[in-house]
Amino acid sequence: MHNIAVIGSGTMGNGIAQVFATAGFKVHLIDISTSSLLQAELNIHKNLDRLIDKDKLSSAQKPDIINNIHFTSDLEMGVNDALLVVEAISENILLKEKLFNQLDKLTPNDCILASNTSSISITALASFTGKPGKVIGMHFMNPVPVMPLVEIIPGLLTEKEVTDKVMEISILLNKTPLVVSDFPGFISNRILMPMINEAILSLQEKVAGVNEIDQIIKLGMAHPMGPLQLADYIGLDVCLSILNVLKDGFGNSKYAPAVLLVNMVKAGKLGVKSGEGFYKYNDLKKISGISALFAN
Repeated sequence: MHNIAVIGSGTMGNGIAQVFATAGFKVHLIDISTSSLLQAELNIHKNLDRLIDKDKLSSAQKPDIINNIHFTSDLEMGVNDALLVVEAISENILLKEKLFNQLDKLTPNDCILASNTSSISITALASFTGKPGKVIGMHFMNPVPVMPLVEIIPGLLTEKEVTDKVMEISILLNKTPLVVSDFPGFISNRILMPMINEAILSLQEKVAGVNEIDQIIKLGMAHPMGPLQLADYIGLDVCLSILNVLKDGFGNSKYAPAVLLVNMVKAGKLGVKSGEGFYKYNDLKKISGISALFAN
């Protein structure tokens, strides 16, 4: 399998494209926004340079990797010969429904349609196509070039051969694929998001401050990043969306997002992407805690 299409050139999409290209696949990275594509190309160059600096990639490999990626805003051209399409657009089921309807018409009959969704039902996405057996979840972790896991989620009607093929491809990407069932949040976010939400509730109730919550989890539980910093890194809007999927999918109020999270999203404090969340980001790398929001 050599022709791959990745739709959505944001953080996840460009990371997925980079990983496929590094493994020798020819990739069409597709986005309706040409400015996003330009930014994605810049980010991939920076990511590869960082790997070269860390001696995890040779400088001689970089040109081949870049040449393996074709950046385009032409969806039809990008997917018409693809054997695998990976959707990595916003976590919005209405947008995904429209896209999967289009992909059903534009892709070859044997093309596998994979979604990088972090929480939305694969069976629901498959229902937007005429070939539900070819639809599967392929949930990469952020940052994609670094994190070894790919969560593989077959839908109710996904063919076993499709699951096997996606597992095989994931191994070629030097990833570890693990299969889970099609339930809201799958495994990763079903466990992670309630923890993040509980940390936000603890902050909301003034049990402890931002720094104390994160340091207790880092130093006491050996997590590399505290839950509030991780939420900022994921994007508070994304966290809110996933929690709402969990709450609606299970019909259980225990997944209801903290009021503080809802209000921060409404205020545009989305974390790293907006420059401020539970921390302030000066150059999107260095952080400084904010406590004024929770002063008595």
